Amino acid sequence: MATLKDVAALAGVSVKTVSNVVNGYPYVSDGVRRRVQQAVQTLEYRPNRSARDLRAGRDGSLTLVLPATDHPYADDLARELRRAAGDQGRRLAVERIDPDHERTRSHKPPAAPALRSAGALILLDGPPDGRHHRVAVDRVRAARDATEHLLHTGRSRIAAIDVQRLRAEPPHVTGYRQALDHAGLATAARHQLATADGRAAGYHAACALLRDHPRPDALVCASDLLAVGAVRAAVDAGRRVPEDIAVVGFGDTEEGRWSRPALSTVAVDTAFLARQAMALIADPAARPDAPPVEITAPHTVRPRESSAVALEAHAALDVDTGGLRLSGRGDPDLRPG
Repeated sequence: MATLKDVAALAGVSVKTVSNVVNGYPYVSDGVRRRVQQAVQTLEYRPNRSARDLRAGRDGSLTLVLPATDHPYADDLARELRRAAGDQGRRLAVERIDPDHERTRSHKPPAAPALRSAGALILLDGPPDGRHHRVAVDRVRAARDATEHLLHTGRSRIAAIDVQRLRAEPPHVTGYRQALDHAGLATAARHQLATADGRAAGYHAACALLRDHPRPDALVCASDLLAVGAVRAAVDAGRRVPEDIAVVGFGDTEEGRWSRPALSTVAVDTAFLARQAMALIADPAARPDAPPVEITAPHTVRPRESSAVALEAHAALDVDTGGLRLSGRGDPDLRPG
């Protein structure tokens, strides 16, 4: 049976370099990575995962890396990952980091949630980087579905709120534009990029949109926190929710379920996301030459009071396309009495 030393000798590199490649360490040159992967294939090397974990003192432990925020969606994801890890008899530690804080580490921490084990990294519901496995919601499709829900309620002056990101247009805004374009309303597309993902940011972004003329009759927000802030802005501006303006969020948070009006939202199957991430991280180095795996987690549009659709109206919208379920029955078991 081939060893790390055998692979290193054939590839002409150190044992440490082979270990870095096998464990998915990202900072290895492409040329060296290809040589090591070719040697792995030639020698049919298979890593001894249990011995590696024991040497490193990890004993199958995992680390969930989260941005340093109090976002309830991240807490929901952490809870499901703890459950999934426990089902495999593994421990899960949570590390919260500030992506903007200068660190002594040689690599930049992920700006979105990630699951880490023995050097392997699984991206969770964040943008792809072309190198690591990723389990995520199709945010473009989710925003398109949420916007189409608002269109089906008769809204036509729909605006969007998302968080400012570098370079590319946020996927939430892309999906929103696609829905309006499909409905022939592309010229009416307006969006506001908030400074952060939070209630105050959603409030100020909605205030800016509500000063427009004509005023929007619906807001589709990239998170429940933004949507909660947007509802408050609408009320402060003398607008009734949902009579004058409908609001839809993303994340299906407890706060949104208990708010008044109860918040319409896009729910994510975080249990599915957690299970798939655990399956990917079980042995990510088994095929070092394999391209990154992309898995899409299902989402569901959940109409509630903030978009005020009669049950008969949106029951006709029940569809099931690739994991999407738009239900007309709401969540009576989750809402307060």
